[in-house]
Amino acid sequence: MSGTVRHFITTQSLEGGELTEVLDEAIQLRSRVPRNDLAGKVVGLIFFNPSLRTRTSMEIAVASLGGKTVVMDVGAGVWPMEWLEGIRMEGAAAEHVRDAANVLSRYCDAIAVRSFPDGKDWKEDRLDPVLQAFVRHSTVPVINMESALTHPLQALADLLAIRDVARDPRGKRLTLAWCTHPKALPLSVPNSVALIASAAGMTLTIACPPGYDLPEEVLTQVEGNNRKSGGTIRIVHDLAEGMEGAAFVYAKSWGSLRTYGRATEGLRDRERYRDWRITEPLMARTDGGRFMHCLPIRRNVVADDAVIDAPTSLVYAQAANRLAVQKAVLLRLLASQPASKRKEAR
Repeated sequence: MSGTVRHFITTQSLEGGELTEVLDEAIQLRSRVPRNDLAGKVVGLIFFNPSLRTRTSMEIAVASLGGKTVVMDVGAGVWPMEWLEGIRMEGAAAEHVRDAANVLSRYCDAIAVRSFPDGKDWKEDRLDPVLQAFVRHSTVPVINMESALTHPLQALADLLAIRDVARDPRGKRLTLAWCTHPKALPLSVPNSVALIASAAGMTLTIACPPGYDLPEEVLTQVEGNNRKSGGTIRIVHDLAEGMEGAAFVYAKSWGSLRTYGRATEGLRDRERYRDWRITEPLMARTDGGRFMHCLPIRRNVVADDAVIDAPTSLVYAQAANRLAVQKAVLLRLLASQPASKRKEAR
């Protein structure tokens, strides 16, 4: 969160002790008692992609604080949008983000965007073009509800779930375990897990097949976080080795940068790792490890039913935490800003 207009794009923007402060505030906001902190405020929710938890939890979070939401599905009730600058718009998109963001800034007090990529061109996707276009052209706070690079609201909910179990996450062992999947999924969640774990001073192990390492720029940020927090990171290419002694196991699928944009080749490559699935024998290698996943999860593909439904699973706690952390972020961005700060149409 930085700049004249405070956006929330990544947990990396939480400065000083803000990460701890946001989580502490979220704990206080778990109560379902209605509040009026956002009375008169309107938050626009823009979805380029499907959603269940993000959509419902954001709508409920705003409403429970006394605000209102306007939900827009791009291409279904809202015009398809173009985000590239200087382009001749002769394709399917009828509206440019430049125009949409400027107009919505006059209607809304904040704009939340979900825009993870099709996975065709990493050179383009790594720039987070859709989200960054909204940041450039919006005059109100922009909230990242998942992009090509990060999913910060999920990461806050994840760290809160870890704190609920361990209290102080510093030094606790977290394994981010790559798992098989029929599709090449975005890197946003694993990137965010690595970033927030390192910011919290955790001992992070990334267990993934060769060629599935996280982007170099993300690993560089992780190392920078570790220098400040005392956290550590190691990368192993054996799932069983990665599980040894873990206090938390975060299962997640993501596509390889080596085959990014080449679906057939990527599927063929992932076929070699179909046994990368979280099972009870693998969980037995942990130190009483708690199982984590952001949901939705492909049961008995990413992890077995027995793991997902075990008493040691945190998947529903993580999902429940989305509501509390989003309230905390909304209040930090909007509670001190009067609704009159919206631009009025001229």
